[in-house]
Amino acid sequence: MRSAIFTLLFTSYAYFYQAGGWNQNSRFDLVRAVTNDHAVRIDPYQRNTGDKALYDGHYYSDKAPGLALAAIPIAEAGRLALLASGGDPESFAGLAILSYLATVLTVGLLTALAGVVLYDLSIELGASMGGALFAATAFGLATPMWTLATLFIGHAMAAAGLLLAFAATARIGGERDLRSNLKLATAAGVSAGWATVAEFPAAIPAVMIALWACCRARPLGGKGLRAVTALALGALACAAVLMAYQYACFGSPFHLTYSSEEGFEGMKQGWFGLNLPRVIGFSPILFGDYRGLLPIAPVLALAPIGLVVIGRRARGAALMSTLIAVFYVLLNAGYTYWEGGWSFGPRHLSPAIPFLCLGLAGLWTITPRFGRVVLLGLWVWGASLSLVAVATMAQPPAVYRHPVADLLWPAFRDGDLALSTQTFAHGSTDLASWRTHTEPKAAWNLGMKLGLSGFASLAPLALVWTACAVWLVRVAKSTAAARGETQSQGFR
Repeated sequence: MRSAIFTLLFTSYAYFYQAGGWNQNSRFDLVRAVTNDHAVRIDPYQRNTGDKALYDGHYYSDKAPGLALAAIPIAEAGRLALLASGGDPESFAGLAILSYLATVLTVGLLTALAGVVLYDLSIELGASMGGALFAATAFGLATPMWTLATLFIGHAMAAAGLLLAFAATARIGGERDLRSNLKLATAAGVSAGWATVAEFPAAIPAVMIALWACCRARPLGGKGLRAVTALALGALACAAVLMAYQYACFGSPFHLTYSSEEGFEGMKQGWFGLNLPRVIGFSPILFGDYRGLLPIAPVLALAPIGLVVIGRRARGAALMSTLIAVFYVLLNAGYTYWEGGWSFGPRHLSPAIPFLCLGLAGLWTITPRFGRVVLLGLWVWGASLSLVAVATMAQPPAVYRHPVADLLWPAFRDGDLALSTQTFAHGSTDLASWRTHTEPKAAWNLGMKLGLSGFASLAPLALVWTACAVWLVRVAKSTAAARGETQSQGFR
């Protein structure tokens, strides 16, 4: 089952290349600076992005560095391979190859692994196999997480890191064995720590998870103290990397990149753009057709019911999931740039999605057959809209007040896929070019690379989905048979 889930999710992410944009260009400029120039300044590349920091006459990426740092070894290996084969890593084609590999093998890989972890964790918290499968696939395909897993930005990495830390913490104390608890605690510390290095707001959920780990370790006595120490050391190792990076950029380990943000005056309001949540802000974040979460992922509206179900058996996990989700809603409602600029849904809220999906596992488990039909219908709606977005444009521009109705669906209906013309070498803002194609497309999918066009370019992905569906059904049947259950019982 795990292999089938991973294959389904990873293939769905790796199938699409979304090309460049200000956010991803800023991060990849740091990758280029390190691999090409052995420096952290992005001066030679900064013209391709508006997301940058200016300090002492030099430009730096204004983004948290975790994703870029993780991608450096991948980009360097690809760069050396291109040079060895006579290619140019700094050409349009070379940058496309390197940025594609960097995205797929960081964000795409981690998000697919998070889907598998979500499946296992759901079962451990009392959900059925069918409920766990529903939650994992809803997380990976029926929410904006699918689009985020195809972009070289940090939100999906933060979501995956927090979920991995959460899962490791949930297992602390399950066994009295010291070595197992030390491994789990270390994994929790590193995962939560790196989630923070990838996206700074993840620091608050990371602290929540650390406090929960302390509670779970307390009954272990001295062994628990050692486990908490291991967690702290793992988190501190990540913090040390962040501080070393900031020192290399700004001469101080405590100087956040946002402190030197160029432009974006809203970042000077409150604490780096964060203010007290506005009540009026909840509606557009959750229900609006501009950046609202629930119109494009309606199945998540039922997640709170499922978290109550999970809480009957795992009160701590359900409470922590709820608190993390509430934190991200409040964070998004209090952020000056709440809409996230060019985004499919509220991207600043997205790290809450895996924790909401835990509730879907519990909900599916207790829902009768008719109710599951409704849940599947909501799943199909969300997955369909996510497919439309990843196939056309995962970052609809902010000028489209109804991005699905005004841009994404009309393009998909016409078979006009992979709209973005922005590359990692330049950050064009020519809105007309996406439908008139006055500039060449920079985005693509793997079907296009096989010479297919329009809807035909999605046929190989459809074949993979069909194969994975057959695989999942066979695994479910064999698992049910091994447990001495009927097929329907196996999916309760």
